[in-house]
Amino acid sequence: MLSKKSILSVDDLDTGEIMQVLESADSFMDISRREIKKVPTLRGKTVASLFFEPSTRTRISFEIAAKRLSADIVNFSAQASSLLKGETIMDTLRTILSMQVDLLVIRHRDSGTVKLMDSVVNVPVINAGDGKHQHPTQALLDIYTIKNHFNRLEGLKVALVGDYINSRVARSCQSLFEKMGLEVTIVAPAMLLPEDWSGFKVEHSIDRIIEDTDILYMLRMQFERQDRKLYPSVREYNRYLSLDMKRLSRMKKDSVVMHPGPVNRGIEIYDEIMELAKEKGNNILIDEQVTAGVAVRMALLYLVLGQS
Repeated sequence: MLSKKSILSVDDLDTGEIMQVLESADSFMDISRREIKKVPTLRGKTVASLFFEPSTRTRISFEIAAKRLSADIVNFSAQASSLLKGETIMDTLRTILSMQVDLLVIRHRDSGTVKLMDSVVNVPVINAGDGKHQHPTQALLDIYTIKNHFNRLEGLKVALVGDYINSRVARSCQSLFEKMGLEVTIVAPAMLLPEDWSGFKVEHSIDRIIEDTDILYMLRMQFERQDRKLYPSVREYNRYLSLDMKRLSRMKKDSVVMHPGPVNRGIEIYDEIMELAKEKGNNILIDEQVTAGVAVRMALLYLVLGQS
């Protein structure tokens, strides 16, 4: 099992525990391929999914993961809760805990709120994304996808391209990738980088790395987290950071394209490439990332709850 009760950040896991998650995910991936995609591993456990921010992939992925392990899952939506009547988040949390749930999966728009909630509860918490801070399960499913594709991790070159400053995915992936031996380059203009990026390997145009990278990881432009316009225009973004067919043709033969979703078509990735991604046998791994998400989250739920 894992040394930490809760998973709030990729830094909560050492390399041995990360490999334990990935190896467990292999078993659960096999289960997901069966005709009957269910095991009794967490029968009798109750997972509460608390999303204070919209989500499709992460929320549904956790729900499917819990159900395939035979856990009961309760989905909380802030838009349909007593928060709209003036109830505080802490009172909402106290109410849910009074119902004897065994684990909380929490997403919140404000950085640090998940950690605060974890500090006042007596059950494990898994961070499903908090503000601009962390998204550990996304980074884990990404490293799992990479390992499955390349059959190795050490020495691979990955470029995180785009809106780094607003991206919790970028922070989690950078930390986890470097911990697992990948070489990370951030590709972004100065206005999409933190004030102090002196410790990063940085390029300002995708053309500088396109022919040398193994994993081109396109970050979503986080319009909803921007309190001011950080880039002059979509046309300018396209000029330096977008992936179009011409740039795709310049990539190494065995390199891959990844994106955490949802894709802003025509901004991070052009429509033609998104249509190409529907075909079998290409190196655009966006669908593979989504599939891996269920297996990795099954592994985490099992490792956190399986022996409690």
